[in-house]
Amino acid sequence: MTGQPVLSIEQVGLQIGGARILRDVSLSVAEGEMLGVIGPNGAGKTTLFNVISGVTRATEGVVRLAGVDITRQPVHARARVGLGRSFQTSSLFGGLTAAENVRLAAQAKAGGATSPFRFPTPTDAASRVARDRLAEVGLADHAESLAGGLSHGDKRKLEIAMLLAMQPRVILLDEPMAGVGSGDVPGLMEVIRQLHRGGRTVLMVEHHMEVVLGLVDRVAVLHHGELLACDTPEEVMANATVQSAYLGNPV
Repeated sequence: MTGQPVLSIEQVGLQIGGARILRDVSLSVAEGEMLGVIGPNGAGKTTLFNVISGVTRATEGVVRLAGVDITRQPVHARARVGLGRSFQTSSLFGGLTAAENVRLAAQAKAGGATSPFRFPTPTDAASRVARDRLAEVGLADHAESLAGGLSHGDKRKLEIAMLLAMQPRVILLDEPMAGVGSGDVPGLMEVIRQLHRGGRTVLMVEHHMEVVLGLVDRVAVLHHGELLACDTPEEVMANATVQSAYLGNPV
């Protein structure tokens, strides 16, 4: 990686009571890079995302976004400076349309009222953003569909559209394929691939190895809260330590 990293995690640790959840994790992510984070259950992957996004505060180390120390900033402050995050479970307004969900995110970014009952017009700035972001993730034809009635794969796409409406500089995707039917996986992978091609910076936790290997520039492997390796997919898959500790068998 060359140049100033857009996101850096420096010797981050998390201890809760007597349990050490993360230990001395250091990562740098370049602008426009896609990084996959893998590891067995309990490795600390989602916890690392919680620390980066501010859901959980690190007990050691520093998190920087574009060189700015955000270690002590709350979630909403990190979102304002360009950190967007999805969760393993959907967080949509099921009784609102797809367009209304994205419009609310765009209104929040603009600092305006976030009520869905604000009687927007088709030329309203937030409505325009909603249309553009839905088209970007392939949901233009579902703009007026209720979010709660979408397939799980389309709900994931809608969550990404909402993230994009917030204009994040770094996007954290926590297991985007969780619960998604096999028929929806290729389409969702293509949406994430297009984020990368568009120059966006993406970190993704994912259990499906074929998804990770098909999308990312580098793979970070966590094991018992420690960073075991971080390299290209080819190098990580050939790493004997990774094979022994995580994959179990040579691949």
